[in-house]
Order: sequence, then structure tokens, then C-alpha cells
Amino acid sequence: MSKQVFSPNWTIVKQDLKKLAIGAGIALLGTLATYLEEAVPGIDFGAITPIIVAINSILVNVIRKFVISTVYVK
Repeated sequence: MSKQVFSPNWTIVKQDLKKLAIGAGIALLGTLATYLEEAVPGIDFGAITPIIVAINSILVNVIRKFVISTVYVK
């Protein structure tokens, strides 16, 4: 059984840092995916680049959740 960890207001515990790092990694991978997509000749997102970055970040998160196993504590 998993041990629950409490994160009080105005503090950051180790588990919070892990979640923040995962979120930052997802955002960075979404940005990298957009950069690589624009490197393909003929693709230019122009003004909608921020939207494409957000969509790519969501897709990275979906793939991450699909690949890893998760245990939820009730």
C-alpha cells in the first residue's frame, strides 16, 4: 500500500518537485516536437505556433500516461 504525503500550503515537498519536473519536461518535449515539425520543409505554423505547442504538450502527456503504469490512492 502506498503512503500518502501531505503538502501543506506555502511549502514544496519532494513529491511536488517531482510533479513540477514532469510538467516542465512535458512542456519542453511539446516545444521540441513543434520545433522538429517546423524543420520539415513546407510546414510553418506562423501565428498558431503557441496552440501547436500546447497540443503537442498534451499529446506528449497522453503518450506518457499510456506508456507508464499508474497507481492511484483513494
